[in-house]
Amino acid sequence: MKKLYRKYLSTFIAILIISPTVLLAGNRDRTGEAGASELLINPWGASAGWGNCNTAAVRGIEGTFMNIAGTAFTKGTDVKVSYTHYVGQINIIAGGICQQIGTGVLGLHASNMSFGEIDIIRAENPDMPVGTYSPNSLSIGLSYAKVFSNSIYGGIMVKLINEGLFNSTATGVAFDVGIQYVTGKKENLKFGITLKNWGPTMRFSGDGQAIRLSVPGKGENQFTVQVRTAQFELPSQLLIGMTYDVLTEQNYRFTFSGTFISNAFAKDQIAVGMEIGFKEYLILRGGYTYEDGIFKRETRTNLFSGPSCGLTVNVPVKKGSRNGFGLDYAYRFTNPFAGIHTVGLTFDF
Repeated sequence: MKKLYRKYLSTFIAILIISPTVLLAGNRDRTGEAGASELLINPWGASAGWGNCNTAAVRGIEGTFMNIAGTAFTKGTDVKVSYTHYVGQINIIAGGICQQIGTGVLGLHASNMSFGEIDIIRAENPDMPVGTYSPNSLSIGLSYAKVFSNSIYGGIMVKLINEGLFNSTATGVAFDVGIQYVTGKKENLKFGITLKNWGPTMRFSGDGQAIRLSVPGKGENQFTVQVRTAQFELPSQLLIGMTYDVLTEQNYRFTFSGTFISNAFAKDQIAVGMEIGFKEYLILRGGYTYEDGIFKRETRTNLFSGPSCGLTVNVPVKKGSRNGFGLDYAYRFTNPFAGIHTVGLTFDF
């Protein structure tokens, strides 16, 4: 059985090593050509607070965004809900659950982005709205992660994606795979690699692509023409990260983390951050995500301006118990707009 695990694991690592040749085919000239870019927005408070740099050390539900292998560390049941006020009327609500089953962990999560109400305008009377509609984007993921050894953890997730207007929708599927490796005398050195948002193209369809035209010479007779929209690709990413913990005798923890993010349809990024844990009851964190041209508004192609910060407060149900709940908060700096706030609740039992 161990030989079989090693065989599958070796194949899995080879796929992740080869995958950059696909992702690196993208370049800055392709920026903005992918669709479903909401898949690149972190809905979780803890990992968002230090700039998405913890690919190697993410744990629990937040692994559904950063690295699905991180869900393999779940003990018992982990439940998390989160709310993000993005910009303007845009809000993100996310929730998920991970359940330990033997040496594996089964996970389910959902994330919904809503855009508020938008006026419906007709071409024949552009100054008079005839109602409103509310676009939304929904992602539902089902995952399985497993402990392969004392050092190796891996996972896979399939996501169903739906983007919708009142008369046009697009539905697709994407896959995430990831692995984490833990080593060191105190298991304080960690490595992680993950391939995210890999899947087939998507296309919008529905009545919104229909146009009614008059038949020449036939009076008021009309016919309907269905306009075929172009297909769009998913915003694939490859993340490679490392984390190092400095542990003290007073149970304080200083964690330094970094991740290289290769985007198929955007500029590559480097995310670095630091986290300080005070006996894991109070955790403070900060991060910075760099990409080429980020320092000047004229050359920046990202809403985020780089810095991020946050904190977590954990409250156990009783002393010495891992069961309890936690409160996460993250703030991400943006330019323009006034920053992005995320608040989340975690329940472990």
